[in-house]
Amino acid sequence: MSHPISDGPDGGSVGLWHAWRAERHRSLTSPTGNLALVETRWLPAGERPDVEEARVGQPDTVTVTTLQRTDLVTGEPEHGLRLWDAESPAIHHFDRVDAFPHDPAWLIEATYTPVPGARRVAFEHLRDNGGTRELVVPGDITLAVDGRDYTLSAFDDDGTLLLVFGDPTNGVSTYGAGRFLFVQRTQDEHRVLLDFNRAFVPPCGFSDQYNCPMPPRQNRFHLPIEAGEKLPVFRDGFPAQH
Repeated sequence: MSHPISDGPDGGSVGLWHAWRAERHRSLTSPTGNLALVETRWLPAGERPDVEEARVGQPDTVTVTTLQRTDLVTGEPEHGLRLWDAESPAIHHFDRVDAFPHDPAWLIEATYTPVPGARRVAFEHLRDNGGTRELVVPGDITLAVDGRDYTLSAFDDDGTLLLVFGDPTNGVSTYGAGRFLFVQRTQDEHRVLLDFNRAFVPPCGFSDQYNCPMPPRQNRFHLPIEAGEKLPVFRDGFPAQH
């Protein structure tokens, strides 16, 4: 690896990492966390979601929200509803997310080159039957890992850079479809930090009601990244895919 950082803003210390792990557990098990999602309901073309109607007959533990995406065929907006249950079976059976031990060598400095006007990059999605969706990639992230140069594409996730990456641990010790990582910006607009200790299982690893983007070819590393989250663990034989 090149440019390992022994410490850095919001990411270098073991103490901060343990705090991140605790917050991650709290978020996953919250009333609208990944484990609470029990239904994603896409509506017929042209139909608008009615949250109040969707709440009818639901227990008090259920929260209803709306979402929108672009139809892959027509290019028109497609509306949907999501139902979250604070007492979902997944929450009740969830134990933890296993993770690799914290390793400061996996906090890596990288160069960030903004793209004027940004660009749109096609990301294949797990449950779109091989379809791709174009996501906004504001710039290029370049770094060297184990002597090999990479130019990564991180997309804009509500103002934060989200990296979707793959490596040889996928399907062995980590989630098969790859992992996510939020990119840490610095005061230097051309410098970012990648703390792979904070790589995390994507939402689709906790509920099959999510449709996660897959790592594009340029975001697939040649060596195992043994840092960050591995897999969720459930009690009493509860299936990881549900």
